[in-house]
Amino acid sequence: MRDVIIPLIIVFAVLAGVLTVSAGLIWLERRLLALWQDRYGPNRVGPFGSLQVVADMIKLFMKEDWIPPFADKPVFVIAPAIIMATTLMSFAIVVFAPGLTVIDLSVGLLFFLAMSSLGVYSVALAGWSSNNKYSLIGGLRAAAQMLSYEIFMGLSLMGVVLLAGSFNITAIVEAQKGMWFCIPQLPGLVIFFIAGIAETHRLPLDLPEAENELVAGYHSEYSGMKFAMFFVGEYLAITLIAALVATFFLGGWLGPWLPPFIWFAIKTFTVICLFILLRATLPRPRYDQLMSFGWKLMLPLALLNIVVTGGILLLRG
Repeated sequence: MRDVIIPLIIVFAVLAGVLTVSAGLIWLERRLLALWQDRYGPNRVGPFGSLQVVADMIKLFMKEDWIPPFADKPVFVIAPAIIMATTLMSFAIVVFAPGLTVIDLSVGLLFFLAMSSLGVYSVALAGWSSNNKYSLIGGLRAAAQMLSYEIFMGLSLMGVVLLAGSFNITAIVEAQKGMWFCIPQLPGLVIFFIAGIAETHRLPLDLPEAENELVAGYHSEYSGMKFAMFFVGEYLAITLIAALVATFFLGGWLGPWLPPFIWFAIKTFTVICLFILLRATLPRPRYDQLMSFGWKLMLPLALLNIVVTGGILLLRG
């Protein structure tokens, strides 16, 4: 019974934790954006506006859950669930502290890449099933953007795999005891972070839902809790990418004095704040600029990083 109960407790704790953190990020983002842009954020509902998220949840629950009559209804309904499912499944391989993970896969890094690749089905199907031209353009943009930057994301992690000698998340963290990989793999860190922004459709790379062009893009026809699932899925993805940046490049739970989980939380929180800061400061590029930047700059840099890392390891060996 112990072998069954303890994993179940960890699964439910991780689910409750990441969903709570994702809801809290909505409030945190509004407060930090207000601080950096010198204006008021939410400050009326609850202490420091902390209950604003609860008010928004109640509003979304009360909204009419409308399905357009011209939509492909089964696909329209299932599309927002895909992004939630794939992101939550990716959290299964995150190691929050020594031994504190849902499953310690020997190919945990590959599992993450597989789950993030499946996320493209959500936005592509949402845009297509809506039977709306703006939604379709947003879905096609999202598919091209996510598939392209998924390649750079995977290539950026190959240097980490070479240095650690394993696809296992725990082994990757333990390989950073002498030096965090953000130093020898700084190009990989930059590429992975930019690809993470593109994967999560965050400003300044939120081209699939550019309101001034596409009226919110692939989720234009969604309302109520279906829209909320896309919204929460985005914040889940931000938390996931931040946790993996901390894991692959910032030493994960490694650090002096404090408990391992606290170090992991501090590093993840710092990366999340950087996500929010970028939204507050950078303008949105054109879509052709985004794709050109990926294929003409990030791809050569990612390949060069692999070649240089492999060459250095060969010389050492």
